[in-house]
Amino acid sequence: MKFIPHSGHALAGALILGSLLGVATTAQAQSPTPMPETQRVQVQAQAEIKAKPDMATLNARLWERTPTVARAEDTQSDPQALAEARKRLEQRTGKLIRTLEQEGLEGKAITAGSLSVRPDYVHRQVKKDEPPETLVRTQLERPVSLRIEDLERLPAILDALTEAGVDALDGVTYDLKDRDAATDKALTQALEKARHKAQLMASTLGVELGQVLTIQETNAPVFAPRMLAMSAEAKQGGSAPEYRSGEITIDAGVSVAWEIKN
Repeated sequence: MKFIPHSGHALAGALILGSLLGVATTAQAQSPTPMPETQRVQVQAQAEIKAKPDMATLNARLWERTPTVARAEDTQSDPQALAEARKRLEQRTGKLIRTLEQEGLEGKAITAGSLSVRPDYVHRQVKKDEPPETLVRTQLERPVSLRIEDLERLPAILDALTEAGVDALDGVTYDLKDRDAATDKALTQALEKARHKAQLMASTLGVELGQVLTIQETNAPVFAPRMLAMSAEAKQGGSAPEYRSGEITIDAGVSVAWEIKN
């Protein structure tokens, strides 16, 4: 006996298969076609501006020391020596601040740092045939920082510091009161140079620029304050010191891409 499938089952199977084939065909027909890559022109540009400093920061230090003793002894165990050294240091710091105020510096432009205390070791040769002896003393120190917004007063302020007997002058750093304005100017010039280069390339090649696609900084504007510079003659003692602020250089870089119109 032969088994003959029911015609209804065969019809249903055909319908299901046809339906699946139809869905696959429809899905394939409706798949999006890949968009062509946007034609672009990309340029990089650097800009450098120079600005004349309009302020300066000056750092100095005052210190006092206790008497030198053998290393085996503890100088900090002598509270009287420490108290006397600290008193001398505070008196000198107060005198220095008053002198600077007389030179026209406002109180807010003068920062007297906190007191620091540390041992200071001294090596002394007693005899040729004997090893050097190590002595120790305690050094009490206070830093003083000045913000000078009138650079014409700088020579007088440096003279005042010298006359006040500062123990260390860590130098003068020239700066700008408004750094943001200077860095914005450098970045603007870099962008303008990038646009000029892109327009020149497009004009030369006979194409037209469209909208901007990407903008990126290749390096953020770099701002580096300048240290004090003196003339060679002044360094050799041949004339009065000449304080030259020079110029501060700020660099900026960008990378910009434009669409090329069809």
